[in-house]
Amino acid sequence: MSKDRNFNAMGIFKKDKLQIINFQSYGSGTRLYVRGRAIEDENIDLDQKGIFNLMGNTWKRFETDEVRNTALKITFANGETVQGTTDDDGYYLFDKNIEGLQSLANDEGWLSFELSFSNPNLKREVVLQNRFTGEMLIPNEHAKFGVISDIDDTILHTGVVSSLKWKVIINTMFKRATKRRQLEGASDFYMKLHNGKTGSEANPLFYVSHSPWNLYRYLELFLKTNSFPKGPILLRSIASFRMRKKNDEKPQKQREISNLLKAYPNLPFILIGDSGEKDGDIYQEISSLFPGRIKAIYLRSVNHSKRMKRIENLFLDFKDIPFLMVNKTEEAIAHAKENGFI
Repeated sequence: MSKDRNFNAMGIFKKDKLQIINFQSYGSGTRLYVRGRAIEDENIDLDQKGIFNLMGNTWKRFETDEVRNTALKITFANGETVQGTTDDDGYYLFDKNIEGLQSLANDEGWLSFELSFSNPNLKREVVLQNRFTGEMLIPNEHAKFGVISDIDDTILHTGVVSSLKWKVIINTMFKRATKRRQLEGASDFYMKLHNGKTGSEANPLFYVSHSPWNLYRYLELFLKTNSFPKGPILLRSIASFRMRKKNDEKPQKQREISNLLKAYPNLPFILIGDSGEKDGDIYQEISSLFPGRIKAIYLRSVNHSKRMKRIENLFLDFKDIPFLMVNKTEEAIAHAKENGFI
C-alpha cells in the first residue's frame, strides 16, 4: 500500500462529501422562488456539547467550502423537474414562473420537493444518496395576514445592544441552539397569530435577521426546539456585511420586507421587532411605502435607556397604525385580541 493510500485510508487529504442546503423560502401558486447553498459536508453536530466542540462547530459554519457553478435539479412530487446552477459562492436561486404549484402544497401551504446535483461526473461522494429535501411556502388562501418578525432580541435572547456585541459572539459560539432561550411567551404569541381569530387561518410567519446564511441551520433548530410556527428564515450573505456607501441601497432587512409585501399585494402584514436596533425606523418607512398594508407594529423593549427614549420619540406622533412597545408578551397578546388578530 503506498504512502498516499495510507493517508487516504486514515482520512488525511480525503475530500469532504458534498451536500445541498435548502433555505426555506416563499413563493406563490405560479412562482417558484427557492434559495440555498451547495457546500462540502463538515459533519456539524448542532447539539454537540463542550466548549471546544462548540467553537469547532462555529468555525465550520463560517469556514465553508462552497460548490461553485454546479448544476442542480429540483424534482416535484408529480415528477416535473427544474434546472438551476450555483454561483461563485455556492448559492443557488430558482426564480421561475410555473403553473400549478398550489396544488402540490399541503394545507399549511408548504410545497415539498427534492434537490439533487445534476452532474453525474462530480467525482465526489454526495451525502444522502444525492437526495435532499426542500420546502417553499405558498400562503394559504384562508390567511388573513402575514407576520414578519425580527429574531435577535425579539424572540431570541441575543444581546445586540451589549457593548461591542460581545454577548452576541458568546451566545453564538458557546451555546447550543437547543439551549438558547426564547423571550418569554414568544412562541405562544406567534402560534396564536399563525392560527388567527378563527384558529385555522394558517397565517404565514416570516423570520428576518441581519445574521448571515451560515447560521441558518442553527436558527432553524432554535425555532423548532422552541415550538415557533414554521416559516421562511431570511438572512444575508457574508459579502453583504461590507460597509455600504452613504446613500447606497436600503438595509437588507428592509429590502426583504419590501420583497414580501410586493410578493403578496393582497395580504396585509404585522411587523414585530425590538427597540434596540433600527427596526422602528425600518418599519415606519415600510408603512409609508406601503400605505394600508401594515395592520400593527410591535417592538420589544430592550434594556437600554437611550435607545428606548429614541423609539418613544420616533413613534410619538405615529397614530395611523396600531403600535405597541412590548414589555411583556401578555401585553402583545391582549393588544392582538383587542384588534381582532387572534
